Parts: sequence; structure tokens; C-alpha cells
Amino acid sequence: MATFDLALAFPQWQGSGRHQNLPRGAAAAAEVCGRYAPRADVPLSDRTGDAHGVRRWGALFDQFRSAQDILARSGAQRVLTAGGDCAVDIAVIDHLGRTHPGLSIVWIDAHIDGNTPETSPSGSFHGMPVAAILGRAPEPMRPLLGVPVDPARFHYFGIQVGDEGDWALQRDFALGTLDPEALPTGPVHIHFDLDVLDPAEFPHLAYTDGKLGVDEAVALVGRIAQSADLVGLTITEFSPATDADARDGARVIARLCEAALSKQGKTS
Repeated sequence: MATFDLALAFPQWQGSGRHQNLPRGAAAAAEVCGRYAPRADVPLSDRTGDAHGVRRWGALFDQFRSAQDILARSGAQRVLTAGGDCAVDIAVIDHLGRTHPGLSIVWIDAHIDGNTPETSPSGSFHGMPVAAILGRAPEPMRPLLGVPVDPARFHYFGIQVGDEGDWALQRDFALGTLDPEALPTGPVHIHFDLDVLDPAEFPHLAYTDGKLGVDEAVALVGRIAQSADLVGLTITEFSPATDADARDGARVIARLCEAALSKQGKTS
């Protein structure tokens, strides 16, 4: 059984509108993910300022470039990523898409994340990564990205909330919802935003719109790992208020990682 080649610790918080506890969560998630693969850390930028319709753009762009460089130099075929906010996955998906033609994406999240700088009501970049990977990234980022994700290979699961720009993007690209009875095959990357979880079971969240049970989530990741060649898992938006909460939530992250490894690296 293959394992992940790289555990990317990507503690980006600048994309979130509720970032106060994300650094604690990112550190705890990175500690867990580092148990499963050699770890590399994306350095945080100290640049300030908004631009291109995105809050804290300078730091976000610096970190995106750093992540791209780490991924390219690593040569990793299979990447486990500990965020940070949801936008960390733009660089990861771009890398995996270059590495694995025909990559499918399963976006497990309570939110559509499909705004652009033009449609976002907040300017928070963690609400824009789906638009970015489909070809609608902020202008300075576009020349640095490869071929956009094929909308036919993109699948949502667990979404509950979207605003006008989000729903417009979903309609524009005819983005579908994952059928648990018809899981994708071939190379697959899972984006797992922890706010998809029911806050009654997993309260360590800045956004509490999710309805998915923890056991159901772990089982779904395991089933995808069984049916597909799972080449990536990114876990984001862990927002524990205390160190004790971080330890508690880390146990769920470990369960997700173990499920991803249940048959990871299935040969074709």
C-alpha cells in the first residue's frame, strides 16, 4: 500500500474572515499530518494590504508562490495537506492536476467557495478557491496556474450555504454533487473543510453550517480511498479555541487521515 509522499503544512489564515483560531488549528493539523508523510512547511508572509478585490492579497500571493515552489521541488505524487483556510488548496490542486491527468476533485464543504473578486461580498479569499481552480482566479494568479479543473470531474458534497455569486458559478459550470453510490475512479483529490461537520459533534469551527456526522464523513473518505486512486487530501478550517480543543479535534483529523490511507495508492 502506497502512502503520501508529502505532508504539506500550510498554516495560511489570511484568507478567512474569522481567522482568530486558525493558527492553533493549523499547527495541530500539521502535527497530525506529519505522522503520515515527510513534512514541509509553507512560510507565512508578513506582507499587508488588499489588492485585486482580495483582502490581504499580498500575503496570500506570497504564500501561494511559496507553496508552488515547495510542491514542484518535492516531486510529490501524493500530497496530504494541513490548512489553514480553504484557499490553501489552489496550489495543491494545481500541482496534482499537472501530475495526474484526468484528476477528479471531491469538494467536501458546507460552503460553495465559488466567488470571484468581482462577486465576493467580503473579499475573503477562502470563499474563492473553487472559482480559482476552474479558471477564474484573481488576475495575477492565472498565468501561474495550469489547465483548469474539468467541471465534469468536480463534485460537491455536503454544501449548505452559498450567496448569489456562489450559486451563479455553480450554474455556469453545471457543477454536480457527489453520488455516494457512484464514486469517482482514477486519480482523486479530496478537499475536506471541517466546517462540513455537524457542530454538535465537532464544535471546533469558525463557521457552523455543516450537517455531516463525523462517522459518516470518515466512512465517505474511506470509501473514496477504496474506489479511487486517492492522490490528495487537504484538511482545512480547523478553528479550536483552546489547546484542549485542538487535541480533541486532532483525533478526528487523524481518523480522516487513516481513512484516506485505507487503500491509498491503488494501482491502475
